[in-house]
This record gives sequence, structure tokens and C-alpha cells, in this order.
Amino acid sequence: MPMPDRRAFLASLFDAAVRAADPVESMRPHLPARPRGRTVVIGAGKGAAQLAQALEALWDGPLSGVVVTRYGFGCATEAIDVIEASHPVPDGAGLLAAQRLFDAIAGLDEDDLVIALICGGGSALLPAPPPGMTLEDEIAINRVLLASGAPIAAMNVVRKHLSTIKGGRLAAATRAPVVSLIVSDIPGDNPAHVASGPTVPDPSTRHDALDVVRRYGLALPQAAIDHLHSDKADAPRPEDPVFGRHSHRVIASSGVSLEAAATAATEQGIPAVILSGAIEGEARDVGLVHAAIAREIATRNRPFSRPVVILSGGETTVTLRGAGGKGGRNGEFALAMVQAIDGYDIEVLAADTDGTDGTENNAGAFCDGMTMQRLRDRNIDAQQLLSENNSHAAFDAIDDLFVTGPTGTNVNDFRAILIR
Repeated sequence: MPMPDRRAFLASLFDAAVRAADPVESMRPHLPARPRGRTVVIGAGKGAAQLAQALEALWDGPLSGVVVTRYGFGCATEAIDVIEASHPVPDGAGLLAAQRLFDAIAGLDEDDLVIALICGGGSALLPAPPPGMTLEDEIAINRVLLASGAPIAAMNVVRKHLSTIKGGRLAAATRAPVVSLIVSDIPGDNPAHVASGPTVPDPSTRHDALDVVRRYGLALPQAAIDHLHSDKADAPRPEDPVFGRHSHRVIASSGVSLEAAATAATEQGIPAVILSGAIEGEARDVGLVHAAIAREIATRNRPFSRPVVILSGGETTVTLRGAGGKGGRNGEFALAMVQAIDGYDIEVLAADTDGTDGTENNAGAFCDGMTMQRLRDRNIDAQQLLSENNSHAAFDAIDDLFVTGPTGTNVNDFRAILIR
């Protein structure tokens, strides 16, 4: 199979994974019953606008409300307002959007219904610092967390105890029942961790948040540390009666999308195996593990027989080591693999299902057993760029970036490794 055909094959698996998380199809079987009163929609995340658009197409009755998404990720809606704000670092637009969500559900009662559309990215898009903290503090907190290498669940434990909207607080602010429709980008699909759970509480405490701060050596602003030492940081508990009238449904996840990709591969004559949809850890280390498995198949035909495509998902992390490097966790995964599969008949696609890897416009990158040679031919030092967290520069130089544009969903990392 020539390289262009291999890449088209891997891209088709990515497309199948994204289609499996299509907002309309994934939402359809999970719609709640119409209430006697009003139906108000709130939401946050990189796919929130597309979820709102899908709900408008499916809902049999009047709607109103507001959702917030990342700049450039909006789409046309009729009754639901779409606000765009900054991601992955919060800004003032997100601060105003958080207040708009509270305003939308104010004054509702038991006869009304709130539908919350929650997906990955909502943590940054809903800054709501508590008294004694500022937006600048929350921006600093996010920068520290993003550079820490901490897993997303640990990051969100800290975020939800330094907020007036996360940790179930948004849902606790209304008398109306809240039905949360959640697209999970979290390994393990814990709904309370998606977007730091604005409508779904969890049992973590401010003491757990302080443990994360100590474990990862997080240099948070003093105002944040002071808040975590105060009982004002405690989020409402899951057993609080206020949550008795609320419910949540995970409507799309990495596991479902990987199954769809495996089916698409089989239909094209290539057997597929799914390692896991919940892989975490340093992106470069995860890349090396995947490379070792791929080499074992390529050289010894074990633990799986050739030809085969290995699929995996989850959410890896990147500990920032360089200054000014560009690229996200999927680019870093691929650049680590490049050096470990040099000379092997292996083709790789690593991408984020929302269409954006890090802060650039690419979803991820392709690489194969000849990528190192192409880099050497251009006098590009792959190890140096990896040490600088600058994977984007490497793959951009050899035209190996994978660009899709916003996909309208987000079930996190997608990795496909083809061994012929």
C-alpha cells in the first residue's frame, strides 16, 4: 500500500471515529421529555455550539439559552446564543459567558427544564473566580496546570475548588431539574470531570486539591492557596439534596469512537485492535510504548499478526520543557514515535478529535518509518525539537501535519498505527 493510500486509510479511521460522536446521532436517543414549563439550554466546551445546533434540530418545542465555545468553533443556531471565548487560557469573554449561563437559569422552577450541553474545553471557557481571586489569578492557574504534566482529572480537582461555577455549582443554582448531555473527553468517562463538572458534582474536596498542588509542585497564586485553605472552597457534595432532581447522560466517548474506527478498518480489509480508550501519561512516553508494540509486531509478528492497525485513545499530557515551542500532545506523541520507528514499515496518525492539537490549526500529525530520514535531509534535529516541545515545527517542515478544521465534537486523542 503506497504511503498516500496508507495515510488516506488512517484518515478514514479518524473520520469514522468523529462520525461516531456526531452531535445529532449521539444525542438523539438521550433526549429528555418535554417539561410543562420552559426549556432552557446552557453549555460549554469546544463542541458546545454544534451540540446546541443538533438539539435545535431534534427538539420538538421552544428553546432558549446560551452556550460558550472556543474562538472559531461557533456555528449557526436559531434560538440558542453562542458565545466564543478563549481556550486553553481563559479570558474576559469567558468570564462574561459564565455569568450569562447563571442568568439563563435564574428564576426557573420545578416545572421548567434545563438541558446542559457539556464537553471538553469547558474548564477554560468558564472562568468564574471566587471572592478574593481575579480573572488574572485564574489565567495564571490555568497556565501552571497546562505546563505541569498533571493528568486532566487532577487538574480539574484543582479547578473545581477554585471556581464559583465548576464542581456542580452551576446546576445547584437553579430550582429546575437539570439534564446534562455530556460528550466525554476524559479517560474513564467520569462525567464529573468533563469540563470540571459545572453541572455534575463529585466527592473530591479542597484537601484533595491541596494534595494535587503539593504532588505536582504547582506554583499557584497566593490568593488561590489562601482560598483552598478556606472552607469556602468546598464544592457541594453529590449527596446534597439539590442534585436529587438532576441527571446526566454520557452521549459520546472515546470508547464508542474507537469501536467505530475498528469497524471501518475491518471493512477495508485490515484487522484492528483497540489497546485502550483511557490512556494517560506523558505524551512522549506513551509514544515510546506504542512504538515498542509496533516494532514487536513488525519484527516478530506478535502480540498481533500483520497486517493490523492498532487503535488507542485517552488524554496524554505534556510537561513544558522548552520556551516558545509549538505543538500539542498528539504532535509530541508522534515526534517521540518518529525516532523509535526509524526504518520500520509503520505508519502513524495521532490527532485530537476536536480538530485542534494544542494551540495551532492542525489536529495532529502523520509519521512513518521514513520520517526521520526526511527530517535529516532538511537538517532538522528531531530530538532537539522534542526537547523544546516544538513538534509542530518538525511536521510542518516536511508537510506531515494533519489538518481537519473544527470537527464539532471532542472525544480526545485518537491514535492509529498501521503495521503492514
